[in-house]
Amino acid sequence: MKVTTLVENLTYKSGLLAEHGLSFYIETANRKILFDTGQSDVFVRNALAMGIDLTEVDAVVISHGHYDHAGGLNTFLRLNQKAKVYLKRAALFDKYSGTSRYVGAAADACLASGRLVFVDDLQELDQGLFIIPQTPIVNPADTHFKGFLVKKETLFEEDTFVDELFLVADSVDGISIISSCSHRGITNMVEAAISAFKKKIKAVVGGFHLLGCTPEQLEATICYFEQLAPKSLGICHCTGIDRYGAFVQRLGSVVFYNSTGTTFEL
Repeated sequence: MKVTTLVENLTYKSGLLAEHGLSFYIETANRKILFDTGQSDVFVRNALAMGIDLTEVDAVVISHGHYDHAGGLNTFLRLNQKAKVYLKRAALFDKYSGTSRYVGAAADACLASGRLVFVDDLQELDQGLFIIPQTPIVNPADTHFKGFLVKKETLFEEDTFVDELFLVADSVDGISIISSCSHRGITNMVEAAISAFKKKIKAVVGGFHLLGCTPEQLEATICYFEQLAPKSLGICHCTGIDRYGAFVQRLGSVVFYNSTGTTFEL
C-alpha cells in the first residue's frame, strides 16, 4: 500500500504547493483512494505535478467536516464523476471556531447527489484497508475540542467530533493508522484500533492536534508512543513543528515529518 501526501502545511519540494490542510492519496493493489481534500484545489494541482490522475480515484474518505480537510471536496466531485464519498453524517453539520468563524465545508447537494456513503460501523474499503468511524474516549486528557462548536438551528453546542473517523491498514506484521486531525485524541484512536484488530501498531501517520496543547498533554502523548514503540511515526499538520521536534528528541529516527509530496509504504 503506497501513500502520497498531496497537501500538508509545508513543502520542501520544488513545484509543489502547501496550505493549512491535509490530503492523502492511497494506492492499494486494487483501488485508488483519497483521504481528505485539503481546503482548496491545491491537492489537485499537486497531484497533477506528481503525475497522479485523480479522475481514476475510486473512493474518497472525509475524516471530519472542517474546511481544511473537506474544503476541496466540491472541486474533486467536479473533476471525478465516479468516486463515492465515505463520511459520517455529522461531517455535514455547521461547524464553528467560536461563535463567529465558520469552519465547516458543506458538500454541494447537486455534485454529491447519490455519491455519499454514511459510515456508522467499521467498513472495509479494500482488502486490508478499513474505515474506523468510532473512537471511544478512554483517555479524556487527549482530546482537542476547546473552542470548537456545532450550530444546530440557532444554538451552539460543544463539538466533540463525533464525525471524526480514521483509516487502518492491516498487514501480517501489524496495523498502521492514518489519522487526519485527531480531535478525539491520537492515543484514543490507537486504542480503538488495537481493540478492533488485536494487533501491535506498526506505524501511525497524520495530524495529532498537539499545536497549542499543554506541556502535560505533550509529555503524556510522547510517553504513550515511547511505550507503544511503533516502527514509524509520520507527524504533520496540526501537530506543530515544535511538537514534532520534541518527538524527534525522544523517539529519534522512528519519527519523520510528513510534508507535502512525501511518499511512503504501509
